[in-house]
Amino acid sequence: MALILGIETSCDETAAAIYDSSEKKLLSNVVFSQVALHEKYGGVVPEIASRSHLEKVGFIVRQSLSDASLSLPRLDYIAVTSKPGLAGALLVGLCFAKGLAYAHEKKLIAVDHLEAHIFSSFLMDDGSVKDDLKFPHICLVASGGHTSLYLVRGFGDYELIGQTLDDAAGEAFDKIAKLIGLGYPGGPRIEKFAQAVAFQDFFQYPRTKNLNKTLHFSFSGLKTAVLYDLVKRGVYDLKSGIISNKMTDVVREQVSSSLLVCIADIIKAKVSLAMMRYPEAKGVTFVGGVACNSFLREQLQGLCDLWDKQFVVPPKKYCGDNAAMVSFVGSYKAGQEKFSGLTLDVYE
Repeated sequence: MALILGIETSCDETAAAIYDSSEKKLLSNVVFSQVALHEKYGGVVPEIASRSHLEKVGFIVRQSLSDASLSLPRLDYIAVTSKPGLAGALLVGLCFAKGLAYAHEKKLIAVDHLEAHIFSSFLMDDGSVKDDLKFPHICLVASGGHTSLYLVRGFGDYELIGQTLDDAAGEAFDKIAKLIGLGYPGGPRIEKFAQAVAFQDFFQYPRTKNLNKTLHFSFSGLKTAVLYDLVKRGVYDLKSGIISNKMTDVVREQVSSSLLVCIADIIKAKVSLAMMRYPEAKGVTFVGGVACNSFLREQLQGLCDLWDKQFVVPPKKYCGDNAAMVSFVGSYKAGQEKFSGLTLDVYE
């Protein structure tokens, strides 16, 4: 039974959280988002992300301690994201965590960012932990950098069974949003415009490559198909990269809706195939930043209802990058005595 501080700096959120394994509950969860810093560049700029982490990580950790009414000496372990992510961003969090661990003689726990997302499905809105999520289950991790399927057999026991061969689903949302002038981040804006036309499929973008007999994903072809369709419709100039005045909100709504429906169909096909190949799976979890998308949640819920499988998605505050999931994973790693030395480096 222990108090675990989690630190997350893998991309563009600086986060810290404290988990109490005796109470099986989060005591604090603090996140600083850098979206406003990167928005004008149309995506995350690694150097800007790293500098922001340097400026904010100390304050965010102190705030998490204050929210939990704790001091550093009372903590038992320090968990930190060590991979995957932006090297410079990861290094900031890792060095800060190592400094705290050394200064306060605490054991250090390295946490894989994707493993943290996989088990974020256990976190409930009030910070407590679900006790009815069954193993084994299929986990879909979808974000700006990853789209993967896992067979999850237990805490820390999971197998990668499918992944994107090129772009991630969240990356496809961001790139298409940029093409039609919606800006960054693209996912929430795509969903908003699609909702305006009731999620209709106007353009029937291609799904064929994604509906074959593999559990791997591919979104680069979809992105290219949308790009050339925009050129064909005369709303985007390929040579100059300029959006024409024919790009109205009506077009944006139709593109957004068609794209979202297409990606939903691709994801549902992969999850269905995974359930056929792994009939022992008792349910499906949907995690990562893309899991904030309400339409995709509803589509997967309907699919799981048809299969008579449990469907679990974390509260939206635990879908994006956060330290709550890091501290939670740190808690069971501590129980398994999976500690790291102070020589730990990023990607280890």
